Amino acid sequence: MAVRKRFGQHFLVDESAIDRIHAVLAIQPHDRVLEVGPGLGALTTGLLESADKVVAIEIDRELVGVLKDRYEALEVIEGDVLELEIDQFSGMRVVGNLPYNIISPLLTRLFAHACLIRDMNFMMQREVALRLTSDPGSKAWGRLSVTAQYHCDITYLFDVTSEAFRPQPAVQSAFVRLEPRQRTVNPVDMEGFNSVVRQAFGQRRKRVGNALKDLKVPWQKVGIDPSLRAEQIDVDGFVRIANSCVGNAATTTGEGLE
Repeated sequence: MAVRKRFGQHFLVDESAIDRIHAVLAIQPHDRVLEVGPGLGALTTGLLESADKVVAIEIDRELVGVLKDRYEALEVIEGDVLELEIDQFSGMRVVGNLPYNIISPLLTRLFAHACLIRDMNFMMQREVALRLTSDPGSKAWGRLSVTAQYHCDITYLFDVTSEAFRPQPAVQSAFVRLEPRQRTVNPVDMEGFNSVVRQAFGQRRKRVGNALKDLKVPWQKVGIDPSLRAEQIDVDGFVRIANSCVGNAATTTGEGLE
């Protein structure tokens, strides 16, 4: 079947990788699963064998026809997952081999509604997986790390080589689990928190006191040294900074994660 480059298609074909994914998913008979971008159904067969219900969202019309013909028990939605009604994710275990070009916007959307979702289990570019699971003080710690780890506990499960896909991507991949979590320190205003993180990492070479100087942060009260750089500040630190800025100078806005 022809691959459509505009959809970023790289079909998972390695049986050992497929088996390993099903092993770590450990789907139970009561589970309801939403599969993002099922492609030719590499994971779909095993999901249908184990789960109570499987819903697949696929943007490629030709693949939608293949899936409907192949799986009578599969509910297939033709469309863009970025436009899917958010209630479709409610109570679901979300699984997908994600096209690399939708990872950031999809995660941005799901994080905003993480409380609805059981967990998220995604194949993604290894570089992104390392950023998601990085620690403060590391070079990989950034805006994506802070935002993701505020919303979820994240587990880097295993690597998947490019040879496991057809066509082969130019980069290595990794399978990652994101489990929505509740934190003890929370933003008063989530949009303000996201904006502070965006602004701090937008000037990551600067000391955070300079990067956020227009916000009039009371650094001593917040308990953070303004001479630190953004990559040295943990999630709770950014929450405290954002909460101290409520009512102060307006922060910047923007879409997506970097």
